[in-house]
Amino acid sequence: MRTTILLSLLALLATGPSTRAKEFRLYYLGGQSNMDGYGKVSELPEDLKAGKGCEGVHMFHGNMGLDGKKPDGRGAWMQLKPGHGRNFKSDGSRHSYSDRFGLELTLARTLKKQYPGAHIAFIKYSRGGTAIDSKAGAQKRFGAWDPDWNGGEGEGRGINQYDHFQATLKHAFADKDLDDDGESDTLVPSGIFWMQGESDADSEEVARRYESNLGELMNLIRKDLGETDKKIPVVIGRITNWKVWKFGGIVREAQASFVRKDGRAALVTSTDSYKNSDPWHYDTAGYLDLGGQFAKAVISLEKSGKK
Repeated sequence: MRTTILLSLLALLATGPSTRAKEFRLYYLGGQSNMDGYGKVSELPEDLKAGKGCEGVHMFHGNMGLDGKKPDGRGAWMQLKPGHGRNFKSDGSRHSYSDRFGLELTLARTLKKQYPGAHIAFIKYSRGGTAIDSKAGAQKRFGAWDPDWNGGEGEGRGINQYDHFQATLKHAFADKDLDDDGESDTLVPSGIFWMQGESDADSEEVARRYESNLGELMNLIRKDLGETDKKIPVVIGRITNWKVWKFGGIVREAQASFVRKDGRAALVTSTDSYKNSDPWHYDTAGYLDLGGQFAKAVISLEKSGKK
């Protein structure tokens, strides 16, 4: 009898709360407005509207912040659904979803097809109009990711987009139970998706610094996500050659050069085929394709096994 009870207890422990802890593949989504997302939820295919293909994918979407202002970064881990586009907001527990979406939906669907049994987590912090270089004209209106920027006053002095990103990470990492099942989960850094560069293309001087600025920022983000001995894959979305980016050609080459030299990065170039919904942003079809292209690129990097 005692043996039977002991075996029953062991079986209970084996299937109890400790087995509910999960390992999540963690991906960061960052950049400016074409990462924010201007695709229209109303134009989504019905399966994506219903969240099909996003099962098991959780998103932490941090609030946008202004340069020179105290970091916010609030958000909450929630099951991914449409509405993580322009004007998304969170109070730290409840979300105000947008009528727009970004690349995250088809990114999730393609990754789930590749890793059908995996749990996937996205952290998103992006802000439309932002440059990396604090000397870019866009900095005063939208902000910049330059970690050395020291403008602002009081508790906002020196606070920029990089700080708001770090605040988002702090909030996201503080919640150890992504799916609220009572067990702490593990986040495994698995990729960085970066769609940005347009606002660094208004000045030739700034555009020519883009490669070094991009390299420095990506390596900082890698460390912040918890990189160890193997570089976290980085996928860069090439900015389009639309005429609104005066020195876009320099930035495009800088993006390609960064990828060539990094050894653990890939460049998505399908953006050149996308139509625009206004002078600066892709249409709905573009965002739907972009997510799949980013996913394919990071899957290819992982298969290559390069450090």
